[in-house]
Amino acid sequence: MVWTNENRSRYDRSKLRYPSDVTNEEWALIAPLIPPAKRGGNKRTVDERAVVNGVMFILSTGCQWASLPKDLPPRSTVNDYFLRWDHDGTLDRIHHALYVKCREKAGRDAGPTAAIIDSQSVKGAEKGGARSTHPVTMRARKSKAGSGTSWSTRKAC
Repeated sequence: MVWTNENRSRYDRSKLRYPSDVTNEEWALIAPLIPPAKRGGNKRTVDERAVVNGVMFILSTGCQWASLPKDLPPRSTVNDYFLRWDHDGTLDRIHHALYVKCREKAGRDAGPTAAIIDSQSVKGAEKGGARSTHPVTMRARKSKAGSGTSWSTRKAC
């Protein structure tokens, strides 16, 4: 794709508060994918679009939660929604919808028709990919070597 004046205006995000904010067109695509508030609780008072903008800001900048700008919802609110949407698959559905729309906008098929596989990908797949790695929560192994301090001090008889 060549950057022409037509293409530049199509992808221009300079009029948004943050480049990571969703446009009206993107929001129209995302809004139906957000699950409704749970029944029986209080009415949802948070602006869902502002929460999505907060999540997008974190994901696009990679900043710490504490660095979330003050004009977005509180970081605890954005984090709660992020965790909930990650758990229930909402973030995956949002990503897929935006991905498909982006490909269609670029004049491509919704799904890629070609893939590039390098030797590292093949090696990882042969070994079982991510499942072959040990979980982070594994207990530390007990060292078979003696303690560095136990042999240096003698017991008093």
